[in-house]
Amino acid sequence: MDSKRKLTILYGSQTGTAQEVAERIWREARCNHFVGPIRALDDYEIPQLIFENVVVFVCSTTGQGEQPDNMKKFWKFLLRKNLPPDSLGNLRFGVLGLGDSSYVKFNHVAKKLFRRLEGLGGRPLCKLGLADDQHDLGADAVVDPWISELWMTLNNLYPVPKNVTLGTNSFPLSRWHVEIDTSEGPTQDSSALLNWEDDTTVAEVLSNKRITHCEHFQDVRLVKLKSSLMYSPGDVVAVRPQNSPESVAQLLEMLADRGLSPEARLRVSPRDEDMPVPPPLQTRLTLRQCAQQYWDLSAVPKRYAFQLLRQFTTSELEKEKLEELSSSEGQEELYKYCNRPRRTLLEVLSDFPHAAANLPLPYCFDIFQPIRQRSFSIASSPKAHKGEMHILLAVVKYKTILVKPRLGLCSNWLASRSVSDCLFTSVRKGSFIFPQDKSIPLLMVGPGTGVAPFRSLVQERVAEGSADAQSLLLVFGNRNRAADYHMAEEWEALETQGKLTVLTAFSRDQAHKIYVQHVIERESCLVYNWLSRGCWTYVAGSANNMPSAVRAALVACVEKEAGLDTAQAEAFIADLENRGMYQMETWS
Repeated sequence: MDSKRKLTILYGSQTGTAQEVAERIWREARCNHFVGPIRALDDYEIPQLIFENVVVFVCSTTGQGEQPDNMKKFWKFLLRKNLPPDSLGNLRFGVLGLGDSSYVKFNHVAKKLFRRLEGLGGRPLCKLGLADDQHDLGADAVVDPWISELWMTLNNLYPVPKNVTLGTNSFPLSRWHVEIDTSEGPTQDSSALLNWEDDTTVAEVLSNKRITHCEHFQDVRLVKLKSSLMYSPGDVVAVRPQNSPESVAQLLEMLADRGLSPEARLRVSPRDEDMPVPPPLQTRLTLRQCAQQYWDLSAVPKRYAFQLLRQFTTSELEKEKLEELSSSEGQEELYKYCNRPRRTLLEVLSDFPHAAANLPLPYCFDIFQPIRQRSFSIASSPKAHKGEMHILLAVVKYKTILVKPRLGLCSNWLASRSVSDCLFTSVRKGSFIFPQDKSIPLLMVGPGTGVAPFRSLVQERVAEGSADAQSLLLVFGNRNRAADYHMAEEWEALETQGKLTVLTAFSRDQAHKIYVQHVIERESCLVYNWLSRGCWTYVAGSANNMPSAVRAALVACVEKEAGLDTAQAEAFIADLENRGMYQMETWS
């Protein structure tokens, strides 16, 4: 193979999504006859970058415009002022960013990386890709055409040798060799499989209590854990869940029809040195352990899954439908079939039984995504709740056009945990940065479970004696005061003691709906008083309409109370955002 057809793929990924996209590019690189490694940015030997000809970067943005944890060392090096402006003169590069436009610093990391690589002499292969989770079709609306453009550009720049033909039939081998291991010896310990990261610690469940009214549609839990982990207000706890027994049984039954025993031990080995086997799979484990603890059986499949299934079905009818769903022209149909109803891969396999029956075992590790850790804002204070860590979670269960309700993997698994059960947990820095000066007033908007990080902060301030009604203002909202006013007794007691100011909005307690943004507008005089005193504003909760509605309400508040026009009021809030005095933490 021509040495010029080396392609290095580097990713910065916080939750695993950017890594998945990078791995897709790596697989397609093999189909396009490119070779080269795929690495997390901090696992890459940075001095080697000056010798690279072609590198593709895939990176997400986390927190308030920050780089992922596995990119921090690389980024620090790249920002060195003493790097010559032509040090990357030999480099052709592409940058694909994954972000969420509900955040002010949308795809901030990808934008800065693109500019920095250009500033060091690198030449872009194609335009900067800025994928958006908020798009109707999700990130793939940008990812798919960006990757197509990448291959078009690379194959024009570096034509394949004359004896090699690029075609639509090119198809990658499975990422790893997978065999049934018949040799003697112990299997992987179940607890070791769950404990993927070096910084995980066992946490015992102390209590698991529903805090919403028993007749309320939404089951919200306060899960208390016994934990020795150090954390601060604003931090998040990461938990790796397991699949439901029903899903595990369904998959194992499907595999049993092909003669595969649940207790069959698997030996996973590398096929290509550029795609190493991850630690959880480096020792023998059973098919049951994979189904229970490694493969995410509740995930909505990506387009690549349909490309895979198309290769193995023996049914012309299935092949025709799978070709449509995996084509560029069929992405709207794929969205309607898969993403909109949140159809799981298990359900897809049931819809395409001929493809499922012929899917080779090694490709199960390509078609199923690994279970990722789920992160929750910690709802407790290490000073007020010594030796404990609290998780406030809404159990995700909802209906779509499908008969079976959609169940959130981690929330339902956590809700089913009993006292004395053990979880593997780790602590990560959250996106919120709180001021060190305790005299700076804080405005906290946290409807629903978005109140979790603010409970941590308020209880911390109470425990250390710095809580004051003039420095802590909480705006809480939900449906009904009697049904889902989370931590009502705590807030009311603190307000009575003069340690907290609380504004509430309960949307269904009156004929017309009242949300947190309406309360902000109604109490504009009070809110502007806080803003004029230099308060820091925090918004946490659902990423749907709430964050933009709250921001618009604050702009209207400033416009009314300060006597500014709309543009001036907008500039006032934008200035707070730019200075880090207005921060959001939202999720979809």
